[in-house]
Amino acid sequence: MMEKVDVIIVGAGAAGLMCAIEAGKRGRSVVVLDHANKVGKKILMSGGGRCNFTNYYIDPINYISHNPHFCKSALTRYTQWDFIELVKKHRIPFHEKTLGQLFCDHKSQAILTMLIDECKQVNVDIRLLAAISQIEKISDYHFKVISERGSFHCQSLVIATGGLSIPTMGASSFGYQVAEQFGISVWPTYAGLVPFTLQSEEKVKLSALSGIAVNSLVSNTRISFRENILFTHRGLSGPAILQISSYWQAGEAIYINLMPDINMFDLLKNAQKTQPQKQLKSIIVDHLPKRVVEVLIDHECSLKQIATISHSSLQHIANIINHWSLRPNGTEGYRTAEVTLGGVDCNALSSKTLEAIHCAGLYFIGEVIDVTGWLGGYNFQWAWSSGWAAGQVV
Repeated sequence: MMEKVDVIIVGAGAAGLMCAIEAGKRGRSVVVLDHANKVGKKILMSGGGRCNFTNYYIDPINYISHNPHFCKSALTRYTQWDFIELVKKHRIPFHEKTLGQLFCDHKSQAILTMLIDECKQVNVDIRLLAAISQIEKISDYHFKVISERGSFHCQSLVIATGGLSIPTMGASSFGYQVAEQFGISVWPTYAGLVPFTLQSEEKVKLSALSGIAVNSLVSNTRISFRENILFTHRGLSGPAILQISSYWQAGEAIYINLMPDINMFDLLKNAQKTQPQKQLKSIIVDHLPKRVVEVLIDHECSLKQIATISHSSLQHIANIINHWSLRPNGTEGYRTAEVTLGGVDCNALSSKTLEAIHCAGLYFIGEVIDVTGWLGGYNFQWAWSSGWAAGQVV
């Protein structure tokens, strides 16, 4: 039997739930279908289980897309302040961690419960374990959707299936397949906000540093980020590394300044005058973890008195600390990536409504689109904003 509803939303994640709430507020009959066994799995695991739900400093410049202007309309019409008001309305305690990043004081479940409660208030019907076997366009604003939890006729079909990151959470390429079915181009996808793996020689050398974090400035030729880097047994992670990974291209070098507030060459030259008898190593460990110094600086040289080391050698040592060049082997891929770069071509969609320009009644929202935010709540805000925008019209 075919059920008739106004709106079918495919994907019960952040964007899909937000769209469902807004459409439901307008009196639309809404069914959300998801192939998973639980709602909002990525919401629950995000931010170390505390959900970094938005950021005080949302700006279109914090997003990567082949069309950098596309995200502006949704982000300016439903802002971080609007979502914060919703969080406050539900009395969810939160705090700013660093750089405007907002986290729940307690568990991520609070944000998910808020969204589900909002859905219930407007009679949204959420059906899980509802894998979709067929989507067919009958005419403009008339689609047929066949799933394991029912077959439907709907006026508006919203694809909110996310990207390919963290496949263990149920990520799939379904949204891209739907786009291609309806003649909408999809940009190639890559893992974003993801740790780097290292060449085998470098990996062996740096494995002794596993677990150490250093506040650093990480750069390539296009952009730089100042936050912690974290040495791991597989390579490099931490916020600054995750950020630069979204701007990294295979084969490219990255540059790490382990002491961005100090010119190491000047410091060492000065130490030659003020502490000439001191070992090089003991001067540097005042500023960097001892193990980092032991791994990066030549052992024999590190034991010498600073006064005995030539300026050219000091410059070489300073370069290792202030301008360490590293060529990652690759990334850890979608397995640990927080987001997916690329996706449904923004130029095929309306920036105001998120509707496909050449397929009336078909909408794409959230991570499935070629809009990728920085680490720190930016991707959740894109989910809220794009979901809200589509929810005004579906």
